[in-house]
Amino acid sequence: MPYGSQIVEMFIIAIPIACIVRTVIVEELFKEPREWCQRRSENCRGAVQRKFFYLFTCEWCFSHYITAIFLVITRFKLLYDDWRGYLISFFCLVFLANVYIDFYSRLRVDIRKEKAVIKSIE
Repeated sequence: MPYGSQIVEMFIIAIPIACIVRTVIVEELFKEPREWCQRRSENCRGAVQRKFFYLFTCEWCFSHYITAIFLVITRFKLLYDDWRGYLISFFCLVFLANVYIDFYSRLRVDIRKEKAVIKSIE
C-alpha cells in the first residue's frame, strides 16, 4: 500500500479510537463504572488488580488497549508488512488518538469559555 494511503488510513483509524477512549474515560455516560474502577484501583491489595482497574481511569493507558483491539480488527500496518508494521502503527495510533483527545478537550474548554463570556455580556 502506498505510504500516502497508509497515512490517511492512520488518521482515520485514530478517530474512533479517540472517540471510544474519550467516551469511556471522560464522559458522564460511564461515570459510575469509572468511579468504581477508581476506588478499586486505590483499594485493591494486589498490584495486578490495582493496575487493571487503573486502566479504566487513565486515557493514555486505555488508549493503548483500544488501539490494540483496533489493530486486531483492521490489521493495519504502517511502513512494513510484518510485525514491525504493527508495532509502528500501534504507537503512531496511540499518539494520534491522544492528540485528537487533547485537541477536543481544548476545543470544549474554549467553547465553554466563549459561552460564559457571551452570557456575562448579556
